[in-house]
Amino acid sequence: MPSLISLVLAGMLLPSSAQAACPPAGTDAASLRLLREQRFVVPDDVRAALVETLPACLSDPDPTLRDGVAYEALSAWLRAGLLDATQRRTLRDRLYAVLEEDDANGFGRPFAALVLSEIARTDRVEPWMSPSERDGMVMHASAYLSSVRDYRGFDATEGWRHGVPHGADWLMQLALNDRLGPAQLEALLQAVAEQAVPESAHAYVFGEPGRLARPVLYAARRGVLGEDAWMRWFAALPLRLGNPDHAYADAAWLARRHDLMAFLMSVHLEADQSSDPNIRALKPAVIAALKAVP
Repeated sequence: MPSLISLVLAGMLLPSSAQAACPPAGTDAASLRLLREQRFVVPDDVRAALVETLPACLSDPDPTLRDGVAYEALSAWLRAGLLDATQRRTLRDRLYAVLEEDDANGFGRPFAALVLSEIARTDRVEPWMSPSERDGMVMHASAYLSSVRDYRGFDATEGWRHGVPHGADWLMQLALNDRLGPAQLEALLQAVAEQAVPESAHAYVFGEPGRLARPVLYAARRGVLGEDAWMRWFAALPLRLGNPDHAYADAAWLARRHDLMAFLMSVHLEADQSSDPNIRALKPAVIAALKAVP
């Protein structure tokens, strides 16, 4: 059997249109599993070719290829600093495009967001984006999380979709970045609010409230937003429950209350246990929001 390296290099010679499939041209499922077994250690030219082609696998219904190979490989290379700024920009812009594509199977957009969280992390650890690029990523991340309407989570056959938590992970990496200012943090927090109490009244069961709490906690840790801003933000959450006349008499209202209480309790628990004074300072605002929930 040809080696993984020779298979990938052969794929590099094919027309680019043939490379938009999963497995990428020049590979097969077995060679991609071998790549994972080798901990994604490959020569630079092979890695460069795979960075161009593996994103197609982020939409694949096979969780072994989607999560186990495509996401893990791209994450490993980004965290190891093996992709230069040009490669990161190319990958970022391709994933932005994925967020705008039809995604009937529901895999591509969440996993694009998850890889984008890893790209955001690289800029947080060692800045390489310009201020306008960073502002653009804040807008893309906020728009993505706000737009999620596919709330499917884990499937025993197809694995994870997890659109809201993957978006929350992206926002968390951005919230941690000390180059973001108050207006950018507020844009991220608005997106969190929209999914903490989703208008569609979907009752979360896959850990979404806890993941949504993380960007809030890390934004608070920054100490950029004052007490009044946090009081206003938390006070607005119970208003998202809808018509108070429907309290305890409407399934949609009850689902929204379930989500809000789970979110507020997640934030409260972390704030109560944290040793960080900026995170602990959230407690009065959280408690006031809890008391405002019917």
